[in-house]
Amino acid sequence: MSAYALIVEEGTQLARRIRRGEVPMTDDDVHADRYLIAEEILSAAGFAWYEVSNWATSPAGRCRHNELYWRGADWWGAGPGAHSHVGGVRWWNVKHPGAYAQALGEGRSPGAGRELLTAEERRVERILLELRLVEGCPLELLRPAGAAAAARALEDGLLDPEPYGRGRAVLTLRGRLLADAVVRDLVD
Repeated sequence: MSAYALIVEEGTQLARRIRRGEVPMTDDDVHADRYLIAEEILSAAGFAWYEVSNWATSPAGRCRHNELYWRGADWWGAGPGAHSHVGGVRWWNVKHPGAYAQALGEGRSPGAGRELLTAEERRVERILLELRLVEGCPLELLRPAGAAAAARALEDGLLDPEPYGRGRAVLTLRGRLLADAVVRDLVD
């Protein structure tokens, strides 16, 4: 089961309607309340979180495809807007289906861009993505400022003390609600 918060993308009809005042902007407090409701209902139904926005009834029920993203593994994406990552190189296709089909029809690559990730970018992404997982991320990935931030997050109840004692940063329920802020502090 996945439960992601809505992200309003610029250039979309929804973004235009919000800007015109036709639809209210999303509210972080409402998102948090709904997340807590989802956690309560899913836990009662036998689901356990394995990624900040995902729950499963067993390890076999996890989305193995998405786990490739979160663990920095290699994957190939096909179709308009699809992203791929192999060996530290990330690339993506054009977003518009018509442009994608036209490129293929003309025998051209539908690729829109690519980037080679530096060692530092891979370290930051590893913290960002692995911290979202129930297994957390190794504290050894953190620089001194990030390690100090992790200690503060532990004191603030954002990290679970038991895995922390084993060298891993694992978010508590409260930490999951503030995951982006925790990550921001740990990667400094």
